[in-house]
Amino acid sequence: MIRLLNAYFPARTVLLGISELLLAVCAFLAAMVVYLGPLNTKIALNYEGAGTRLALIVIVIGSCMYIFDLYDSLVLRSRRETFARLTQVLGSVCLIVGFMYTVFPDTRIDMRIFFAGTALAGCILLGWRGLFLSLNAMPLLIERVLVLGGGSQARAVLGELERPELGFRVVCHLTEDQDWDGEQGLRDDLARELQRVVGAQHVETIIVAMGDRRGRLPVDALLDLKKQGINILDGAQLYEVITGKVALDSLRPSALLFSAGFQVSRRLLLLKRLFSLLLSSCGLVIMAPVMAMIALAIRLDSPGPVIFRQRRIGKDGKPFILYKFRSMYHGADQGHCHPAAVDDKRFTRVGRRLRATRMDELPQLWNILRGDMHFVGPRPFVPDQEEVCVGNIPFYTHRWAVHPGATGWAQVNRGYCANLEDNAEKLAYDLFYIKHMSVGLDILILFKTVKALLLGRGAR
Repeated sequence: MIRLLNAYFPARTVLLGISELLLAVCAFLAAMVVYLGPLNTKIALNYEGAGTRLALIVIVIGSCMYIFDLYDSLVLRSRRETFARLTQVLGSVCLIVGFMYTVFPDTRIDMRIFFAGTALAGCILLGWRGLFLSLNAMPLLIERVLVLGGGSQARAVLGELERPELGFRVVCHLTEDQDWDGEQGLRDDLARELQRVVGAQHVETIIVAMGDRRGRLPVDALLDLKKQGINILDGAQLYEVITGKVALDSLRPSALLFSAGFQVSRRLLLLKRLFSLLLSSCGLVIMAPVMAMIALAIRLDSPGPVIFRQRRIGKDGKPFILYKFRSMYHGADQGHCHPAAVDDKRFTRVGRRLRATRMDELPQLWNILRGDMHFVGPRPFVPDQEEVCVGNIPFYTHRWAVHPGATGWAQVNRGYCANLEDNAEKLAYDLFYIKHMSVGLDILILFKTVKALLLGRGAR
């Protein structure tokens, strides 16, 4: 895994993305050589700014490939889905570049070169994706893995290891046998079985995913294997790196106390506050005409206040008033507050459109300006919902360690939460964010938020 912007990405996916950008550049250079000739191509690149114009096109291609999830695990393993998404990418590129050439004529290149380069890039990228899938499945490039453990942590790790871009293949899964003669017998039998399987299956990596290790973990055998060059990985840590969320089932207070992270510097908090002040101020000024039109539409659509006010729980568990444009009929949410459904009858006509585009959350710019929230952080809930979560989800109050946000790591990865199980998984993402909180991670979350808004994901 490669760490970028304080998040983790599969090394093969990163290399795939870089190689595809380089192939796209080669495709357009080839188109230039065909239509202009080698000498004129060199002149155009060195003296006429053609390199910058080609770079803009390649950036658009890379951005569209990211937006259409061409690096998602499910897409990577499907040739049919790859072809469909790549077709959408090329069509979007033509529309975006066409608009760009209309608004900024100075960025234009010869349209023959553009269409030829786009078509060639599409063919090359499709062929390279097929080759990547074949290379990715080659035994020589696959890391042979043994998983040690039989609890929920081991099952979770096994499910994640099926992702092809990780380059792992589970060749053996050893579990703790409760019928063995005491802890010493369990440890000795596991040690002998480890030594046998590692040699027989040519294991390169052992992932320790035992829930209860005290007196059961064959430490001496694992140390001997590590001396022989076998990689020994912690299952909970690997799960966190792969999924971008903390493994709640294996989380212990000692991990919160002694592990790296879960400590926010004053410098970072000051940067987040300054960033929030700047963006919220600019956002309120720029979006003022739009917000006025939305307010008028709400007023004409249904009776009731334009702004919806609701108590939410913020930093350190303190309540604050969150502001949103009213998207439901006045009084529809009185009494008991429950999550919105896909076809919720409480929505007004204007409100349904506002929620689909997330425009109902624009008044939260005022919350950010006041300091109730930051742009990025755990999403705040109403007090009743927070009480239920605190009573049923371990470590839940740790998400109150930082200011809530209008968007967050859980929002861009998990989507809408409708029940307690959803909120538990959301907490796993929130704890990952708090553990790895940084300016880089905030920037990545904002990029993912823009992507979700463009594709209309996660809204209800």
